[in-house]
Amino acid sequence: MTTPRPTTELSADEARRIALRAQGLLGAPDRRSGVRGVLRHLGAVQLDTISVLARSHELIPYARLGAVGRGTVENAYWKDTHAFEYWSHAACILPIEEWPHFAFRRRAYRGRPHWGHDLPDGVYDQVIKQLTTEGPLTATELGGAKKTADWWDWSGSKVAVERALMYGEVVCVERRGWKRVYDLAERAVPAALLHDGLDDTECLRRLVGLAGQSLGVGTRADIADYHRLKAEQVDAVIADSGLVPVTVQGWSKPAWADPVALATPPRGRHRTTLLSPFDSLIWERARTERIFGFTHRLEAYVPRQKRVHGYFAMPVLAGGRLVGRVDPAREGRTLVAKQVTLDGPKAVPAVAQALVEAASWVDCTDVRVERVDTPGLREPLTRALNEPAG
Repeated sequence: MTTPRPTTELSADEARRIALRAQGLLGAPDRRSGVRGVLRHLGAVQLDTISVLARSHELIPYARLGAVGRGTVENAYWKDTHAFEYWSHAACILPIEEWPHFAFRRRAYRGRPHWGHDLPDGVYDQVIKQLTTEGPLTATELGGAKKTADWWDWSGSKVAVERALMYGEVVCVERRGWKRVYDLAERAVPAALLHDGLDDTECLRRLVGLAGQSLGVGTRADIADYHRLKAEQVDAVIADSGLVPVTVQGWSKPAWADPVALATPPRGRHRTTLLSPFDSLIWERARTERIFGFTHRLEAYVPRQKRVHGYFAMPVLAGGRLVGRVDPAREGRTLVAKQVTLDGPKAVPAVAQALVEAASWVDCTDVRVERVDTPGLREPLTRALNEPAG
């Protein structure tokens, strides 16, 4: 691929601020459009089973809007068909308007062999028939989600309905106690959107353009990672995606930017908040290190004795920088900071503010600090937590 010579050069600081604004973390929050606006703005909100303070899909709008009600978050995603679940960066909630643009992935799933889960004869048709006659159902209601207690030992009906979801014949219309509730796509997706009429090139061009808008500025790897596209898929369409080539000081790879993001200097108030490790601002680790000089790894699946920062360490964003980490837990109405890592004394007020706000959001009345990686900062952090808000 021949990349046009960039006409815009950005400093590393400009690129960082463009990225923050594109992710809804710089400038006044758009409370009028609310959670649905956040979803449309980001293009994808990742789902995950881990729930410490709250589940990741709740933490992401919280980081941008503040203490939005958790019921409000769920209704915004699931009520009146504004979103659907599908495979994007990972398992994600996506704006319903983008259903046609995932046709390329549905076609790919239909055309590939499946591994790991055998599908007994007749079960797929039986699941579709049951959904047709009975309406939205969980995998348990369809005949049982698992054959044994093992996480991946799925029943035949679970294999069938998940395959139907990948094919686009079935969608998840809500989460009930974290279980997917499935229904036929023809009932759940608006008729004007329910088609696979766009060819792969049209789909990819749209998703590359959306990724660039959501990132503000990014390398090819950044853009590909956003919806988990292949490098060659990005290369095939990026020239026609609407993104423009730029150079960023200190970045070793070529970059592309959203021209709208370049048109207005990013200014405004920075959000101070705890971030889910699955937040799209930081979900690509190489990009996080390049932009923020911050190396982060989710350690939930690392053996306890090998963890450095904790089970679900949440980066702390303040002043447009990542200034520390908190590994949280809850005990009754106490938010417990099991482990806190601070980027020096200047980070103390921001980390305290982020903890107090998060505690209030999840209906905790106090915060307890168990361990601070720099012991000398424990007392200043405790003091800051107990100072009245002002």
